Amino acid sequence: MSKSVALHAALASVLALGVIANPASAAEEKGAKEKCFGIAKKGANDCATANGSHSCAGQAKVDNEPNEWVFVTTGTCEKMGGKTTAPKKG
Repeated sequence: MSKSVALHAALASVLALGVIANPASAAEEKGAKEKCFGIAKKGANDCATANGSHSCAGQAKVDNEPNEWVFVTTGTCEKMGGKTTAPKKG
C-alpha cells in the first residue's frame, strides 16, 4: 500500500468517526422547519406572501410584515415573536 493510499484511508476513518460520534449535530442541521409569519426582515423573506402580494423570496418591503414568512426551526417561531399561522384574509 502506498503512503498516499494509507493517508487517504486514515483521513476517511477520522472523518467517518466524527459523523458517527456526533450524529445529533447532523440531525440538528437537518432539523424540522416551520413557516414563521411576522418576523421576516426587509428583503429577507423565504417565499411568497400569505396574501399573494408577491411570489418570490427576498421581496419583503418592510420588517415584520404579518404576511411575510421565513423558515425557522420547529418550536422557535413564537419565542421569536412570530406566528405559525398566516393572518386571516379579509
